[in-house]
Amino acid sequence: MTQTSEVTETAVDPGARVDDGRSARRPPRAGLLAAGLGIALVAALTAAVCLGSTDIAPGHVWSVVLQRLGGAPPRPGTDDLIVWQLRVPRALLAALAGAGLGLVGTATQAMVRNPLADPYLLGISNGASLGAVAAIVLGASAGDLLGLGLSAAAFAGALASFALVWCFARRGGGFSPLRLVLAGVGIGQFLSGFTSYLVLQAGDEQQTRSVLFWLMGSLGGATWSVLWLPAAAVGAGLLALQARARAMNALLMGDETAAGVGVDVTRLRRELFVVTGLLTGVLVAVSGAIGFVGLMVPHLCRLVIGGDHRRLLPLSALTGALLLVVVDVVCRTAMDSQELPVGVVTAMIGAPVLLFLLDRRMEAGR
Repeated sequence: MTQTSEVTETAVDPGARVDDGRSARRPPRAGLLAAGLGIALVAALTAAVCLGSTDIAPGHVWSVVLQRLGGAPPRPGTDDLIVWQLRVPRALLAALAGAGLGLVGTATQAMVRNPLADPYLLGISNGASLGAVAAIVLGASAGDLLGLGLSAAAFAGALASFALVWCFARRGGGFSPLRLVLAGVGIGQFLSGFTSYLVLQAGDEQQTRSVLFWLMGSLGGATWSVLWLPAAAVGAGLLALQARARAMNALLMGDETAAGVGVDVTRLRRELFVVTGLLTGVLVAVSGAIGFVGLMVPHLCRLVIGGDHRRLLPLSALTGALLLVVVDVVCRTAMDSQELPVGVVTAMIGAPVLLFLLDRRMEAGR
């Protein structure tokens, strides 16, 4: 009986160590890494608020933030406006979006058992992009007709594509990785065709520029009023995925192995699809389509701490948050005359990193 328990525990948690029949212990370096990432994230958030067209000293930034958190009235002058109303919400949105993309990328790769999967493989972002582009191109007429702003239209499009992928993926009663991927890619490409058509129908150059800028990712619309939705979504998503971390470990070893240790594979994939689909819809609605973060971050974290999702999920969230905050600072400060789309910088960073990781895996013979 003891031997069977050890085999089951090892199967559910690949990479965990079993010592003298006791439960596997969390490696101390995971906690140290999380603490280091947390400190680095606070430093990055501080730099994000300090740096810009007008630089503000860190001490002054924290003074404004602490006073506003304490309920003090706004200070006279422009510093309070720049710090509290413009830069702090944007920095927090970057952290939330990066954390969410890291979570969704990790869960998607486990769900379809494909290390090249990312949040946009399921077609949800294509629906969100179509909704947002429709709101931009159709303009006031669409807003009067539907009563939707840009973010609401993007989320409505994400829900519509989510429903389509769900219906096609569950046909025949199955919910296999191949069925999910094919449904997501097929519906995503179908919706992308409509998006491209709407871009061609844009009435002027400024409208086309706004569409393309949003499609490449933008955090410029961050305000305090929109932060609650991604904050709630990322928090709930982390809790939901963390509760399924052991089952996700088993899923990576194959459907038969996972079923053999008591995991309902079809139900687990449905639950993961619901969590990742809704979270992706929220993130794309508030930040646009930002690529490579959900694909790159899980790989980087696995190199350091392995594939145990109990540690991988929170560390992917922290790493994604740190990465996107730093990227947003680069986007705002790299050029004097204009701001770079976030997706441009993440692609420039992500592609070389993935090629480096691929080269390492080939050298290792894996």
